[in-house]
Amino acid sequence: MSAAFSSHDAAFDAVLGDAPELIHMIDVDAHEGPVYVVDEDALYFTTAPRKTRVSAAHFPVVDIKKLSLVSGAVELVRANANAANGMTLGGDGRLLVCEQGTPTSHGQISAVDRATGDVQTVVDAWRGLRFNSPNDVVVRGDGSIWFTDPGYGHLQGFKPEPVVGDYVYRHDPHTGQTSVVADSFEKPNGLAFSPDHSVLYIGDSGANQEPGSFYPKLPHHILAFDISADGRRLTGARLFAVVAPGFPDGIKVDDGGRVYASSFDGVQVFSPQGDLIGEIELPGAVNFAFGGGARRNTLFITADMAIWAAVLNVSGPTNTDAKGA
Repeated sequence: MSAAFSSHDAAFDAVLGDAPELIHMIDVDAHEGPVYVVDEDALYFTTAPRKTRVSAAHFPVVDIKKLSLVSGAVELVRANANAANGMTLGGDGRLLVCEQGTPTSHGQISAVDRATGDVQTVVDAWRGLRFNSPNDVVVRGDGSIWFTDPGYGHLQGFKPEPVVGDYVYRHDPHTGQTSVVADSFEKPNGLAFSPDHSVLYIGDSGANQEPGSFYPKLPHHILAFDISADGRRLTGARLFAVVAPGFPDGIKVDDGGRVYASSFDGVQVFSPQGDLIGEIELPGAVNFAFGGGARRNTLFITADMAIWAAVLNVSGPTNTDAKGA
């Protein structure tokens, strides 16, 4: 086995196959929100935050960029994207972006045209109250948009005192209705659906408060929830896995229902039952996305200063939008 992979259970063999690889693709300021788009064979991402000042307040400047996997070229899609963080691909082919906001602009979920960079607000408030700093977003098969909204912007000093809790939301773009679906998290962060969209996994990174901190008595785990028959509520909350060392940030699933989560050591891989079966050893890994041609068997990993590719023997879920993964 390559030194880049650590096995804790024989079940990890199915993930690795006969020839797993961890490849350094490019040195680039890729931080969050990786989205692979099939029709372009490209990876979109949000950049590592750069600090700037508005009056007396500092806030992170973040761009949205694209890496062509054909040419290796990196292109700017949207500059100064309102402290953008997590992203996913909407059903119409636009990027759905978690914008944390700045001292002078509100946080929101936006839709960004990949070709032009044009921005449209999808949702920017719940019951007239502004969001904290939207962090990660996924789309269910029925088109509903689910996202986390921890108060990290305030903790990091670039957003005002929160007026809502650290909630998980469901937004219905057909009706415009936005609902709180979970309110028990310290800091809800990454989230991902099971392959059949019947279960939602949500990470709690509450052990991370101010930048660089880790409080072991605060949450650093993943919870699993069943989704109600009408697709509108979360039920049956249960502990899925505790992440250590560190806390979960990015979360994804593969087509076999295994759950991938970032940690201080890299990417941890859990069985559908929540057992740690193996790790991709890459300290600094932040988030990741399955992609890479028809098989979608490459896990593209953003690590702040570079993008890596773990070539595996599993694929991303098959029920994603035809244009992305």
